[in-house]
Amino acid sequence: MNPTGTPYVLARELTDISDEVRAAPAPPLPTLPAPFDLRLAAPDSDDPETLADWMNRPHLLAAWEQPWSARRRRQDWQAQLAGSYSRPILVGYDFAAAGRPELGRREVAYLELYRPAKDEIARLYHADPYDVALHIATADIELVGRGFMAEFIRALLPAIFAAEPKCRRLLADPDHRNVAVRRLCEKNGWPSLGEFDIRSDRRISLYSLPRTPADAVTLRK
Repeated sequence: MNPTGTPYVLARELTDISDEVRAAPAPPLPTLPAPFDLRLAAPDSDDPETLADWMNRPHLLAAWEQPWSARRRRQDWQAQLAGSYSRPILVGYDFAAAGRPELGRREVAYLELYRPAKDEIARLYHADPYDVALHIATADIELVGRGFMAEFIRALLPAIFAAEPKCRRLLADPDHRNVAVRRLCEKNGWPSLGEFDIRSDRRISLYSLPRTPADAVTLRK
């Protein structure tokens, strides 16, 4: 059965899960301090066209491998929002508040929060139903390597834990070739759990940040 109730299938979402995992709601939307803000992506707006443009930019095309049309992005978001596996989110930044009034506020990144217990990476570790994992894409190449994403991550991580009190740990699973995200994880104190072949065409680096030392990840054998 398709968990989203839509014809569109989310490729990584598991269907053979326990009732306890299935009952966990979608990750809540965190509240970030200014100059950042988050909002859910809106399928029935211009947002799919925006993401289609972003994901076809060379730096994101290499990292995400999702050169999708706006139509497919809209279907993907409709499926996400109909289920409880993941949430698509747009990241806003108020440049005026950061001392650049000529730029105003604009959306600069894409974020997906998802339940790893409902994702294929649950096959790698003993996932708790309320764990939260994330994918991040920076739209503006001029912001890459200038501390923007480091600032964002420093604000985001405690905000996720605050929004989801039952979350024991955060997970990230960038492609093993995605050096930028791997460095971002390591600079923010995420222990590396190693590299894993998820599929024949997908090798990842797995990172986890526990809420407390007692919540550290245990890998499956």
